[in-house]
Amino acid sequence: MKRHLLLLVALATIMIPAVCAAAQPHPGPYLSGFIGVNVPQTTDVTGYDYFVGKSFNERVEFDPGINIGGTGGYDFGFVRLEGELSYKSGDIKTISDQSGQYRYRNVDGSLEAFAMMCNAFFDLHNSSPVTPYLGGGIGFATMYLSDTFVPGDPVPIYQADSDTVFAYQAGGGLDIALNRRLSLDLSYRYFATTKAKFGSNSDVTTDLTFRSHNTAVGFRVKF
Repeated sequence: MKRHLLLLVALATIMIPAVCAAAQPHPGPYLSGFIGVNVPQTTDVTGYDYFVGKSFNERVEFDPGINIGGTGGYDFGFVRLEGELSYKSGDIKTISDQSGQYRYRNVDGSLEAFAMMCNAFFDLHNSSPVTPYLGGGIGFATMYLSDTFVPGDPVPIYQADSDTVFAYQAGGGLDIALNRRLSLDLSYRYFATTKAKFGSNSDVTTDLTFRSHNTAVGFRVKF
């Protein structure tokens, strides 16, 4: 058993330089598209209901939604700079008072985000066709909150509105080369925004931040 372990360690030691050896990068412009799952995180909501003259402090949970978009950029060899357009959504699942007085289930409402991001990613090239990468980006997101209803109440608890806020993301992935021009992209991003303010011209104001985990599968074409 010890001989087998020593043999495995020796083989791994021999293989490490080969796996980690830098491969020749191929600079150039590229386009990509991706689709995946957006998992919004539970968020705190503050606001004021002018109809009843009362402020509220609630917690909102979401169902997973779609994460879809595309990018265009330039690969400099070890660094990629790109612009990204993406859409993310999540249906509101529950709304509860943070003091525990009530909890609404089967809520009818959603939160959507159209994001425009500037990203930078660092490619960790090696001798294999699989290139890990890390990075992130900053930009803006236009948030859309729909009219949100709780069971048994015809009046929306949150009123439809939109707001554009600062957004940022960080993550990484694996770029799997299929040939010299086409690659498969498996990615993860943590996406978040500053606080969006909805309903400034309505009876109910609603303030919240949007934070989500995003996974996606995409294809990248290099020209």
